[in-house]
Amino acid sequence: MDNTTRYERLRERYMNGDIDRRGFLGLLGAAGLAYGVQSPFARYAHAAADQVRFDGWGGVVSEAFRKFAFDPYTAKTGIQVVDGTFGGGDEYLSRVKASQPGEYNIAHLSGVFDYARYHGLGLTSELNEANIPNLGLVIPKLVDVFRGVTGGKLSCVPYDYGTTGLAYNRKHISDDQMQEMGAKILIDDSLKGKIGGWSDWRTRMWYAALQTGQDPNGVTDEEAAWDAVRAHRDLALKYWTSGAELMSLLAEEEIYVTEGWSGRIYALQEQGHDIGYMDPPNGFGWQECLFVIKGSPMEACEELLNFMLAPETSIAVAEGQNYPTALDPTKVDLGDKIPTLPAFDPTGTLSGLTFADPDYWNGHEAEWSKTFGRVQKGY
Repeated sequence: MDNTTRYERLRERYMNGDIDRRGFLGLLGAAGLAYGVQSPFARYAHAAADQVRFDGWGGVVSEAFRKFAFDPYTAKTGIQVVDGTFGGGDEYLSRVKASQPGEYNIAHLSGVFDYARYHGLGLTSELNEANIPNLGLVIPKLVDVFRGVTGGKLSCVPYDYGTTGLAYNRKHISDDQMQEMGAKILIDDSLKGKIGGWSDWRTRMWYAALQTGQDPNGVTDEEAAWDAVRAHRDLALKYWTSGAELMSLLAEEEIYVTEGWSGRIYALQEQGHDIGYMDPPNGFGWQECLFVIKGSPMEACEELLNFMLAPETSIAVAEGQNYPTALDPTKVDLGDKIPTLPAFDPTGTLSGLTFADPDYWNGHEAEWSKTFGRVQKGY
């Protein structure tokens, strides 16, 4: 039997499921050693990764990924998933820019503007979509917006979506009061010292636009918006920097009201805290993706992405992290819990959510992030 036939038969056994990936690679290596040849499939073995690094938002989100996706994936493939966390997109991007190629692999990024930023910096990869058949189950609108940034190709798969709405303690703020005041409750003098807010310039400017009656994707009176950011700063107890801190501040009643991430607030409600949540008109909608960074082991990453988009995995993660899955509810039965989550859209059109215009927000990033840095310091 010649070597090519031997390797073809090994490959056929692997593709038929007769041997697992680890066994396939092991037999390839053993065969190569035994016969002292360079296998036509050796590139698969050499290119195969034994681990993939994944970075996300930590807390209950990371716990859901670990429990429902990473551990089952490792059990199935033998490939380890090393997961790290970050508190904000800007912080993580700085780490990636300072790293060596291949050091970071997959990131749980928020917003199309982050995807566009990575593409602008030459950090996008190109996925082989044939290796990710479960991508066909995803809401088309979520996929198309990424294709528009990278010329029809993809460097990520959409994974979930949610909103940054208003969270409030019902012991101190009624539902009627929230409906009446909306975003302006974050600059209400009577709540001085009991207000919180995320230390993210986009969120601060988005809510400042709502507080000053402007379109978040088209602010025309920047001074009025910055005055609102300063008013919020002066009334706030502090800016929070992570989902865990957001939940702690609300649970311990150190703050009564803040904007917050829908899934984290749902988690507090599940824990029994009487925390209300509402999305004001033009509230901040966003989608998150699993982004593969240039220089990563593509085959292993694509395999992980397909595994994570499988309905049984994606639904379990969504139920664990409390954000609706990106799977199209008109194609996949999402079970009982997901339709009850904040921001869930049963039509799969997402027409009721307002998303950030990536060109608009990235066009203001340099100026507004610098200005917010000064405002944080009291200017």
